[in-house]
Amino acid sequence: MDAIELLMTRQSDSNLSFPGPTESQLEIIKKAALKVPDHGGLAPWKFIVVNEDARDKLGEIYHKAAVEEEQNERTVSRAKDLPHRAPMMIIAISPYQDHPKVPRVEQIESAACACFAMQQAAFAQRLSGVWRTGYFAQSPAVKRELGLDEKDEIVGYLYLGTPTIQCTKPVRHEPNSFFTEL
Repeated sequence: MDAIELLMTRQSDSNLSFPGPTESQLEIIKKAALKVPDHGGLAPWKFIVVNEDARDKLGEIYHKAAVEEEQNERTVSRAKDLPHRAPMMIIAISPYQDHPKVPRVEQIESAACACFAMQQAAFAQRLSGVWRTGYFAQSPAVKRELGLDEKDEIVGYLYLGTPTIQCTKPVRHEPNSFFTEL
């Protein structure tokens, strides 16, 4: 798959199954994450790979957080199952570093670029993924259980696996609606 085809056909697929990334595919995904823009060379990223065997542990962390933070019944009841939506997840984190020239937002943007690069690398290898956030990305209890500082940002949960259905999504936006000239 060439770069233009990758950029023009990429999509998020939420129906993911086995197999997940192989070790060699995962290595490429990891390397892609580290090639993103990085103002000041801070490397403002950290990643936690949640493989097939660790999904139950993450589900327990989600469940504990939902109960502790008194979330609604639906959030609590589905918490343990959420990590099982794909064979593998990668948690993308921006560990904030105080820096006079690289503001917080740039550090988070760099980590977001890393998450996107990983999804692109998966797609280029005929895998797929979906990048999710939501309550568990903002939960102080989840951050604590993952050993993060409260100022760190969970940029996203990247679910990775093999798409179960092949459905090309329609074009959602037209470029002329978003680009103007100065």
